[in-house]
Amino acid sequence: MKQKLEDIKNSALQSIDCAQTLEQIEELKIQFLGRKSELNNIRKSVKDLSVEDRPIIGQMANTISNEISEKISQKLEDFNRKAINEKLEKEKIDITLPGTAIPYGTVHPLTSTINEIVEIFQGMGFSLTENKNSPEVETEHYNFDLLNFPPDHPAKDMQDTFYTTLAPNVVLRSQTSNSQVRTMEIQKPPIRIISPGRVYRSEAVSSRKNNLFHQVEGLIVDKDITFADLKGVLNEFTRIFFGQARPTKFRNSFFPFTEPSAEIDVQCIMCEGKGCRTCSGTGWLEILGAGMVDPNVLIGVGIDPEEYTGFAFGMGVERLAMLKYAINDIRLFFNNDVRFLKQF
Repeated sequence: MKQKLEDIKNSALQSIDCAQTLEQIEELKIQFLGRKSELNNIRKSVKDLSVEDRPIIGQMANTISNEISEKISQKLEDFNRKAINEKLEKEKIDITLPGTAIPYGTVHPLTSTINEIVEIFQGMGFSLTENKNSPEVETEHYNFDLLNFPPDHPAKDMQDTFYTTLAPNVVLRSQTSNSQVRTMEIQKPPIRIISPGRVYRSEAVSSRKNNLFHQVEGLIVDKDITFADLKGVLNEFTRIFFGQARPTKFRNSFFPFTEPSAEIDVQCIMCEGKGCRTCSGTGWLEILGAGMVDPNVLIGVGIDPEEYTGFAFGMGVERLAMLKYAINDIRLFFNNDVRFLKQF
């Protein structure tokens, strides 16, 4: 029995020394230490030996089992150390070499322009309208009717407005003014809000127009609001946005939801009012529309026009960004050309 144990020990240690892979070590572990191994069978049969031989063979079997286990553990450690060294050698880098530049994204110029506009008006005391009051998919009632558009107004024609198939008279909003009437329906004056967002119009896409663009509209309703307040707010906005006080011009215009209405021009940034292609030789560039809220609009949302007045304005974000950054094609904002975007 002793000789048989010695033979098992020698065979196991020699086989472990010759093993070249982790798989071979696992197989040897099962072969020499597993439940069905010869060594385990001998350990089970110790109880059948004589009283004198039982402790000698039992102790010898345990000692050999421990030696084989230690040898296997040592071999496994050697394999792991070798694998780690090979990996470190393979993945070795020269830390003195310059690092690889990883490109990173920046805020889109339209988003940064909207953020700047919002920040300016918030500094004047305006609040940002809630998203629930400014849906992009809207009914004609809020997109046109409550804004004093007559039933036969050309803007309601399908050539100018995108109608959906969701339900009758459901459109993609053509201005963010829907948020103004929705707010006035649920909030009593004083009201001072701005509402940025996407709008949609059936326009022929060109360097100056797109069928999707962004607006920021503002509304103030309170007692004793006058056109002078409107001029003061918008002149202050242009001063802050363009970085200096620029001459502005208010021209008579017409919008169904304001009376009187005006379009506001700013002195051409390209030619300083001397006349160029950008301003068609006039020296002025239109930047937004505005006016005093029409009494019919106030009545439609349950506000007494005898007690309250207000003004509203709306500006195209793309147009303001084009003027500020001297961009001559609105499509550049939507083409996702990295050469253009990385300049911002």
